[in-house]
Amino acid sequence: MQPLMKAAVLNKPKDIEVKQIPIPKPKRNEALVKVHCIGVCGSDVHYYEHGRIGRYVVEKPIILGHEVSGTVIEIGEDVKNLQIGDRVAIEPGIPCGECPHCRSGRYNLCDAVEFMATPPFDGAWAEYVTVNSDFLFKLPDDVSFEEGALIEPLSVGFHAMRRGNVGPGDNLLITGLGPIGLLTIEAAKMFGVTEIYGSDVVGFRRDLALEMGVKAVLDPTKGDLLEQFREVSGNKIDVLIETSGNAQAVSETIRLVKRGGKIVYVGLPTVDQVPMDMTAMIDAEIDMLGVFRYVHTYADAIQSLAHPLVDLTKVITDQYSLNEIKTAVEVALNEKEKSIKVMIYPNAKDIK
Repeated sequence: MQPLMKAAVLNKPKDIEVKQIPIPKPKRNEALVKVHCIGVCGSDVHYYEHGRIGRYVVEKPIILGHEVSGTVIEIGEDVKNLQIGDRVAIEPGIPCGECPHCRSGRYNLCDAVEFMATPPFDGAWAEYVTVNSDFLFKLPDDVSFEEGALIEPLSVGFHAMRRGNVGPGDNLLITGLGPIGLLTIEAAKMFGVTEIYGSDVVGFRRDLALEMGVKAVLDPTKGDLLEQFREVSGNKIDVLIETSGNAQAVSETIRLVKRGGKIVYVGLPTVDQVPMDMTAMIDAEIDMLGVFRYVHTYADAIQSLAHPLVDLTKVITDQYSLNEIKTAVEVALNEKEKSIKVMIYPNAKDIK
């Protein structure tokens, strides 16, 4: 009889339960990873609440979770880059490797990517998961499993830095200080940026951003953001990274950056269309760039954790065992005023 493991299965919106399912067997090019911890992402919460994100619909029971780290406990016969016992971070999207996007190096745009916890593919809210070994990245001994799991959301900010060609001389404003926005602060440090500013309507998030080292924070409910920025910095905004997805915030970005500035859009608006002043954009020759997940970030992001000012774990506000999965997701859904990143542990003894 095949051995079993615990896994949190979303049967339908708002209906999630821990079940016993077979432990997967790794294929020739895969490794079996014992999961240590998994973050709850906004997409997980959205699938839990609504059962869909755009064209991705939960049509059958699915295991969510894609921000994950763990330990390799079995490897397929063709695996050469790993050994049993390796501590790893998991890049959760496996592209086809053959399409023009993959061949050009932009595999994040692959239409055939198999991305964990995106229907119809299962994720990692489970005790074990199998992964193509090319997408497993060894963690240094001084990097925690929590940091390893957070490499996934950090990678979004890391990719945003690269897309915006952000450098040490830039004045950077991050709008939206949820998990991605806060981890973008850490990514900016990795790129040598010191003039980092943040904006959010939630006071708790602004306070955490200050604790994480931003120069100042702005409050959109307290008046014009551009005037607030000028007051605290005395400069113009070189690069704006929009992570909130708020339609009004997205619409205002063109007005905020300097002439010749750059805007990197990360957050997905909940509406299909957002009004934009394209005349002003053209007149100011503003670069507007989109970010979809990330590409070729994991190895560099892991190495960059050695930066003396970087601390990813400040975003972790809540920790739950896998058996408490429903409570954990409800916290992520309903307690945004005081919760940032919720972490899940298959083994409750691993909670610190």
